Amino acid sequence: MGRTVLLSGQPGVGKTTLIQKIIATMPGRWGGFYTQEIRGKAARLGFEIVTLDGHRALLAHIDKPGSPRVGKYGVYVENVDSVAVPALYRAVAESDYVVIDEIGKMELLSEAFRAAVLYAVQSPKTVLGSIIWQKHPWADALKNMPGVSVLAVTLANRQRLLDQILPLLAG
Repeated sequence: MGRTVLLSGQPGVGKTTLIQKIIATMPGRWGGFYTQEIRGKAARLGFEIVTLDGHRALLAHIDKPGSPRVGKYGVYVENVDSVAVPALYRAVAESDYVVIDEIGKMELLSEAFRAAVLYAVQSPKTVLGSIIWQKHPWADALKNMPGVSVLAVTLANRQRLLDQILPLLAG
């Protein structure tokens, strides 16, 4: 089993930005995905999945009707299954480092996603990800697995964390 470093913190604190800085700083082949906001003129409209090898798909949007829903967002679980999950398996097969940004309520609606996360964490690869801050039974079990380090990201420490995380990933 490789090393797994998971960043946790309140929404908007800079977890994804920190992950992107780490990817830009640390040499090696990176695979996996991150999520990014879809913004309108005055508000957040949803989220999209962006893989490190160039695929994109909607994760959630306020205009998606029906269920499942997380807050005001309708979640496209089928896109998690068809875009994020294969990106994780490709990353384990082809990359030095696996990025999982993020392991959150929306993504965890997918059973295939949960299986892919466990596959990556239990692989010999180094995993860098972000994980839901709030209590969640599945996420809490992952946080407590051997070989998993969880670092809290705050507005006050996010700049300093870069220097802490790089040695953890390098081993």
